[in-house]
Amino acid sequence: MQRLDTRQADFDSQLEQLTAWQETLDREVTQTVSAILQDVAGRGDEAVLEYTARFDRLQAGSVAELEIAPARLESALQRIEPAHREALEYAAGRIRSYHDHQLQQSWQYLDAGGNLLGQKITPLERAGIYVPGGKASYPSSVLMNALPAKVAGVDEIVMVVPAPGGELNDLVLAAAAIAGVDRVFTIGGAQAVAALAYGTRTVPAVDKIVGPGNIYVAAAKRQVFGRVGIDMVAGPSEILVICDGATDPDWVAMDLFSQAEHDENAQSILLCPDPAYLDQVQASIDRLLPGMERAAIIRAALAGRGAMIRTRDLADAVAVSNRLAPEHLELSVRDPEALLPLVRHAGAIFMGSYTSEALGDYCAGPNHVLPTSRSARFSSPLGVYDFQKRSSLIMCSEPGVQELGRMASVLARGEALTAHARSAELRLEPK
Repeated sequence: MQRLDTRQADFDSQLEQLTAWQETLDREVTQTVSAILQDVAGRGDEAVLEYTARFDRLQAGSVAELEIAPARLESALQRIEPAHREALEYAAGRIRSYHDHQLQQSWQYLDAGGNLLGQKITPLERAGIYVPGGKASYPSSVLMNALPAKVAGVDEIVMVVPAPGGELNDLVLAAAAIAGVDRVFTIGGAQAVAALAYGTRTVPAVDKIVGPGNIYVAAAKRQVFGRVGIDMVAGPSEILVICDGATDPDWVAMDLFSQAEHDENAQSILLCPDPAYLDQVQASIDRLLPGMERAAIIRAALAGRGAMIRTRDLADAVAVSNRLAPEHLELSVRDPEALLPLVRHAGAIFMGSYTSEALGDYCAGPNHVLPTSRSARFSSPLGVYDFQKRSSLIMCSEPGVQELGRMASVLARGEALTAHARSAELRLEPK
């Protein structure tokens, strides 16, 4: 890992170079995805079947054959190990409970003129969830994406999950059963995003698409945005840890590993005012890394985009963190609540040395779908609010429209929009 120091004259340029992320959505990927989207939009099921056979080596006579029956989801739930089922149900309970607190309610009031003003909250009719598939097992992704939609009151949740060579993961299917997913199709890639966005004879069109995927899925989500809503276009995983030197260095080393093992482009950064403590964490990294199953990936991530940064003090560390707006921020200090008011930008904040980021990934309760690449400056974790929409309510009384109409007329004529003005003025004239 690189060593930086906020006292260095060139620290700012070093930090920018360290954290710069060049998007891999290059022109070739964009063009390939665009062609797939257009093809699925035009040919529907036929195109989906062809791409599924081509990319996932999965032959089917119809898209209906690629849909997983609810009974199969339930059988997967019964078939998994009892410990896995217990953990999934435990996590689901906590995730559901946390997101219950996010529910927005409709409201309205009467102003002094007797006009009714308010806001109507309505859940989306149909949401699509993309879940990585094949040998990978991401049941946590199912829970984190589906349960907020359920809590929001979405009418129907449609899940797509690729099954390369027909291989499906029982934990993913069991999680879908627990979360109450309504329909599941074994399709993936840009063709799955296209099917959800445009709809086909078999796959229903959705209002919003959420969930992680590879570079082609990310490119597809970006291109269909506007036709449907999306959660975000996520970059590599990130963790930033602020320490005061009191946390076991082995704990911190493993927390840095936890994100670095995702892929070689993941970013793990440690900030601390104590250089001796940074040395201790480095020693823990050197000792623990050889025993990790994904050691090669972790080593590449730490070497390419990882860093230990010595700061002037903890406030200085938070200032650096705010510049980076990390996806995951660990305040691994004795008094995290004292630092919390200083934090402006972070996807999720993990407070205290006992709170590892991994708990948030699985079962703490808050959502693990978080903004990356500094987008925490303006966006938030996935939540119930992503599956609810707001409509403004306005109902004028006869007395109330006299004042509103006059003011609207003045403003409309000021903008030279005569029809707007007359629309308001007509209601002021005696009947």
